[in-house]
Amino acid sequence: MKQKMKRWNWWVAFCMCCLLTGCYNANESRENVLKVYNWADYIGEGVLEDFQEYYKEQTGEDIRIVYQTFDINEIMLTKIEKGHEDFDVVCPSEYIIERMLHKGLLQPIDTTFAHSPNYMNGVAPYIRQQIDKLTVKGDLPASRYAVCYMWGTAGLLYNKQFVSEKDLKSWGCLWEKRFSGKILMKDAYRDSYGMALLYAHREDLKDSTRSVADLMNDYSPASMDSVEKYLKLLKPNVAGWEADFGKEMMTKGKAWMNMTWSGDAQWAMEEAATVGVDLAYTIPEEGSNVWYDGWVIPKYAKNPKAASYFINFLCRPDIALRNMEENGYVSAIAAPEILEACIDSTLDKEVDASYFFGPEAQKVKLRNTQYPDKSVIARCAMIRDFGDKTVDVLEIWSRVKGDNLNSGIVILILLVVVGLSAWQIRRRWIRYKRHTRTHRRNRRRK
Repeated sequence: MKQKMKRWNWWVAFCMCCLLTGCYNANESRENVLKVYNWADYIGEGVLEDFQEYYKEQTGEDIRIVYQTFDINEIMLTKIEKGHEDFDVVCPSEYIIERMLHKGLLQPIDTTFAHSPNYMNGVAPYIRQQIDKLTVKGDLPASRYAVCYMWGTAGLLYNKQFVSEKDLKSWGCLWEKRFSGKILMKDAYRDSYGMALLYAHREDLKDSTRSVADLMNDYSPASMDSVEKYLKLLKPNVAGWEADFGKEMMTKGKAWMNMTWSGDAQWAMEEAATVGVDLAYTIPEEGSNVWYDGWVIPKYAKNPKAASYFINFLCRPDIALRNMEENGYVSAIAAPEILEACIDSTLDKEVDASYFFGPEAQKVKLRNTQYPDKSVIARCAMIRDFGDKTVDVLEIWSRVKGDNLNSGIVILILLVVVGLSAWQIRRRWIRYKRHTRTHRRNRRRK
């Protein structure tokens, strides 16, 4: 899920995620325990309980779920990569999936089930093709390791009372003086980096000298300098860098536009409608990024069997719909039931969603926050993992916002190292005590 959390609980969440371990009985067989690590508020009510029944029906075995949540991709990755946490199934974003693949931290997902269809086949071919772009050379396709759960875009949410769609034809609208103090920006460095670079090279896009995918993944020194320049010029217009308060400010009319994620936009539009505020969402002509969250089974998982069943269950169309209703984001499943459920006859415009659902969806009334028109998707691209350029991009983001990121990074690293060291020492001490007790018992038996 896109990183949504309030600043006041960021440090608390970070420290807790680094120090806490899974809450389950160490003596309980892991064959009967499924450890899930997911974004907060990212699964439908009652879905976990229904999975337990499904698993019992399929295997004849009981399963207990240990469910934990995270708010930052990198925290999840640290617990697995450095802490060797034995989560059975986790839900990272596409760039972290790519990183985990390159680090050999994932295992293939089993698609053979005793009495159940393989619902993973319902993932839209378009989505599977995007996930397979993350494939490591010489390895299995990335879609064998990751099954997309939700996906969406980044764009502009706007209040139709103050702004028209024509005003937002280009990302350049964000720099217009008339919108000074009326703009909110999602506190997300990856999305802002891509947006600024697309606008900086808008002429290259028009004459097809550069592509959206090429630009959004350009980390050359010249491109980084360009991004920093444009974002600093934008800063006077920005009323706030929001992680979670943008939806509320837009609903109350305190801001006129918000660069945000499609799922947040959909939620805000629905909430605003209940109080008579008309919000809409658009993606400017230069294009934008399209993102994906997916289920994977980490290298250190103790119950990959249950994890595979869990992923398959979440791909069942009725379950996929329930999860969509919970968070406003869009399932990767392209089943006819989902198309039928999402058609909204009250909408004025039709979209071409054939890229997702097939030829039967060439002219259907679907929300553009959920299923952008084929022509819009054609000018969107996935932002890949920044790799060793991540720190450089974060430093740009820090200078733009005025944060003291350098010292913050040091503190974060120290917290991770100290927390994980303490955790590992505790585990070793517990193992030592158990070994000592066993040795003493054996001596007494002799």
